[in-house]
Amino acid sequence: MTVLSIIRDCLDALLHPSARYDALTRARHRAFMAPRLLGSLAAFAAFPIYLAMRGAPSAIEVAAFAWLIAPILLSWFLSRTGRYEGAHVLSSLALAGLIMAVAVTTGGIESFAAVWLVVVPLEAALSASRRVAAFASVLALSCAALLILSGHLDWLPLDQANAAERGVFTAFGVASATLYAAGLAFGAESLARTSVALLSREEERYRLLARNMSDVISRHQRNGAVQFISPAVEAMLGLPGAQLTGHGLFDRVHVADRPAYLTALSDAARGDVRSVEFRLRREIGSSERGRVDFIWVEMRCRPLDQDLGRDLTCEPEVVAVMRDITDRKMQEQALDQARSAAEAADAAKTRFLATMSHELRTPLNAIIGFSEMIAQEQALMLGPAQRKEYAELINDSGQHLLSVVNGILDMSKMESGKFEISPEPFAPRAALLHCCNLLALKARENGIDLITDAPQDLPVMTGDPRAFKQIVLNLVSNAIKFTERGGQVTVAATVSPSHLFLRISDTGVGIAPDDLKRIGAPFFQAGKTYQRRHEGTGLGLSIVKSLVALHLGELTIQSKLGEGTAVTIKLPLICAPLQGRQSESKIATLMPPPRHDVLDQPALVKKSA
Repeated sequence: MTVLSIIRDCLDALLHPSARYDALTRARHRAFMAPRLLGSLAAFAAFPIYLAMRGAPSAIEVAAFAWLIAPILLSWFLSRTGRYEGAHVLSSLALAGLIMAVAVTTGGIESFAAVWLVVVPLEAALSASRRVAAFASVLALSCAALLILSGHLDWLPLDQANAAERGVFTAFGVASATLYAAGLAFGAESLARTSVALLSREEERYRLLARNMSDVISRHQRNGAVQFISPAVEAMLGLPGAQLTGHGLFDRVHVADRPAYLTALSDAARGDVRSVEFRLRREIGSSERGRVDFIWVEMRCRPLDQDLGRDLTCEPEVVAVMRDITDRKMQEQALDQARSAAEAADAAKTRFLATMSHELRTPLNAIIGFSEMIAQEQALMLGPAQRKEYAELINDSGQHLLSVVNGILDMSKMESGKFEISPEPFAPRAALLHCCNLLALKARENGIDLITDAPQDLPVMTGDPRAFKQIVLNLVSNAIKFTERGGQVTVAATVSPSHLFLRISDTGVGIAPDDLKRIGAPFFQAGKTYQRRHEGTGLGLSIVKSLVALHLGELTIQSKLGEGTAVTIKLPLICAPLQGRQSESKIATLMPPPRHDVLDQPALVKKSA
């Protein structure tokens, strides 16, 4: 351990606790205490030598050496109170008092000690306080004026020294003052060097902090121009910060979010703390060129300097911290979707109860009523023809109830993932004609022309024939149900090299455009539940949509209110078995995206049974 280290440790032990944790304050306290303690100790060590060379000292000499105790007392004051400026004020007073005491007895303003008055404000300058430096300057000028006035009024004692002694003392005074001033200059330079080193070290720490933070730190002008941005932006946006200086960052802000972005910076420049969320365009890889990718960013900004922020003569600056909140936004979106799904499920439950109460009550009332009449046939004197008619009505009501229950069971299986298809080769033309023949009687009873256009050369396809027939029966029966008497229903089939196309069109009532987005949802029926003109649970099109998705097909709908509806089914000619093709949740992922060129038209599918 060197002598300087020992001295530094000793000084650190004497420092006030308030100065031990700040490097610059600690250096200033050391610079104040070290020369005074060392100077006092040197003076005490030289005092015996002075006595040996000088002989018996005079009263003024004893007072001057006694005054050397003052620096020790000043160091003790600073060590105990930590008041740096106060210690410098006391030091200026002590030095000025010593100079005045020597100058008064050695010639006043012409004394060798008078030149030391220049040192008083120089020493006070080390305090880095304008008040202390001004006080020391006024104190030195006051002492000089007092010496001049005292000499002019002959208040000073006569100087007994001859010309040679005065010259020696003057040389000593100038030399000692110069050396002391040089020491002060070196001390000031040392403090300045220490201050610069500490500032550089602190800036390096902040740079290191900015480089290693995941959040992006930036400095802006009021108009949004970036003057500095931390390297973390490269990980966030995928490009170096040099490309974002100036208005480079603003150019990547989403157009809709630019007003909020600039408003937040402008408010922060006026002295407020602002937080804003906006979207930033992120640089994407070369393999994904052509795709625009935006991320959500939260930016908290505040003025870089509160005083500068209110000073109209200075250009205000804003410091901002940006954080990627895309995951949070996605979670919020997922919560909104879950909330919407829950509300839709609640609405579906309400529609289900309303539909079931309507669909079940009517056939059950018929079954109960006609069965009671048959049970009382003797009292009512029913004939064979009436009993047969009532039995047929009871059978029709039972068949309707069975179809309702079967539809609900099928939809339940699809939603729970238990509905499976069994692909096998079959002839689609024969299945299509069979379904149309089954519904031909119903079409004639309703006064509707049912036209079938199935080419003879339709190839054999691989799929589930039961599901194919259910698709055709549901769509054709819907078309017949919602077509007025005198209308027409057309069933056409065409083929491409890899797909079969079915088009079921009618001249029916169609549906209002507002219901288009909800068509195909379970239990949804266009129009109000209690104003329906036709029976049905609203599951027909939902089942068709799910069955088409299980075959990896597509369903598109075109409809215009009052003019009719056209439903087009696109099915692959070869439908390979696929594990997991049972769940309704997976059906949604298997279905291709909707054709916006069709769904965006002002047309809607008609009500489904």
